[in-house]
Amino acid sequence: MKKNLVEKIESLLFASPHPLTVKRLASLLECDPDEVTVGIRELQEGYRARAAGVRLNQVGNEVEIVTAPEHAELVRGFVKDETTGELTRPQLETLSVAAYRAPVTKAEIEAIRGVNCGLILRNLMIRGLITSEEMSGETRYRISLEFLRHLGFSSPQELPEYERFHGSEVIEALLSGAKGI
Repeated sequence: MKKNLVEKIESLLFASPHPLTVKRLASLLECDPDEVTVGIRELQEGYRARAAGVRLNQVGNEVEIVTAPEHAELVRGFVKDETTGELTRPQLETLSVAAYRAPVTKAEIEAIRGVNCGLILRNLMIRGLITSEEMSGETRYRISLEFLRHLGFSSPQELPEYERFHGSEVIEALLSGAKGI
């Protein structure tokens, strides 16, 4: 097995806002799916052996990191506070990028904002403000229909100054530079 494979699997599962398949993990890690399966088993055993606060859920070929059941109530209260309170400035910025640039990848959002947005994206998804979808092998984000309805719009194109920001040459240049184009 490749060096640090278990740690790499754990990192990818932690960063992902949704379950990952064994096949997707193998592709990202450039290894055989059987190696990923063994790595997942080792990770599960490690969590169990040290009574970790997280577990791995696996349904079929999909795997995700979840809270240990004995801490569910604690986490539920925390998440409720995080998902019902006012949006923070970083959340609003990320939501705005998703609204005006959709469909947009996490890397593109981070290039525009200049900071890591993984947890913010997860929180916005939990709140139901954005959705994700796989497009061309990448996860892309956009605002949810529910959020649009809350604002009183039927499409993102109705957002104030949508055309100006959606096709902004400044942002296009920034993204091109971030992609090394």
